[in-house]
Amino acid sequence: MLMLMKTTIETRLIEANGLSFEVDTCGGGDRFALLLHGFPESSYSWRYQLPLLARLGYTAWAPNLRGYGGSSRPARVADYALPHLLADVAGLIDAAGARETLLVGHDWGGAIAWSFALAQQRPLDGLIVMNLPHPLRFIQGLKRWPQMKRSWYIYFFQLPLLPELLLGAGHARAIGRAIAGSAANREHLSREVLQVYRDQASQPGALRAMINYYRALVRFRGFEHVRAHLREPLATPTLMLWGEQDHALGKELTLGTDELVEDLTLRYLPAAAHWVQQEAPETVNAMIEAWLGGGPVPVV
Repeated sequence: MLMLMKTTIETRLIEANGLSFEVDTCGGGDRFALLLHGFPESSYSWRYQLPLLARLGYTAWAPNLRGYGGSSRPARVADYALPHLLADVAGLIDAAGARETLLVGHDWGGAIAWSFALAQQRPLDGLIVMNLPHPLRFIQGLKRWPQMKRSWYIYFFQLPLLPELLLGAGHARAIGRAIAGSAANREHLSREVLQVYRDQASQPGALRAMINYYRALVRFRGFEHVRAHLREPLATPTLMLWGEQDHALGKELTLGTDELVEDLTLRYLPAAAHWVQQEAPETVNAMIEAWLGGGPVPVV
């Protein structure tokens, strides 16, 4: 069992980029870590990593991204286009007064983190991305049938109203099933944990906001905002962690990442799936701690 939960996680409202963000905070160190969650999760998905980073000397923030939880919920699809998401990250870093920033992302948070690092909107001391490929590899993957088939939901989410109705039925029952059903290890994804995500998705307007990320991805040409940087070698030291049993994103999307990142450490977790930091928190935390400490990162 993890012994890191003794460190208190507190929730605050932080004003940034003209919005209000509900942020889980932990620690008070001089260094700053910003953790970005994925779909259909929330800041709660970082409950195991926040205390670790606090113990390692960080002030760690895990915000609910715009549209999620108690954060501001803009109404238009255009409000969820990538430039706004990157501006949110910059605003949160500025609000923290950070001098050293570690950016961490999973799933949609990983897409935002990669893009933010590539655009160099603020200096980063390190980047950790979990189960989301480099944007160039993702774009290339979507042109091939295996990943197109896995990403069917992106196209389904372009429909008006129907995705919200189906996912929201029965107090967002489908959200809980989607997470549990695609996990390789459900030990840390109990009914109580899934209820947190179902409750959040059932808030008025929440599912529409969450799905609008995907609508904006298609309508506003996804990574167009950082297209000029996609083939530039990323200089930020990067740790990439990948649950191999991910049903939504194929492992082949990680191949060739070393050609796009100058200082890359890539580790696979064979027994984990897409929700890697929740399915295998002990292993993920050990890898993060080793990497941040400059030591050899465990291989499993």
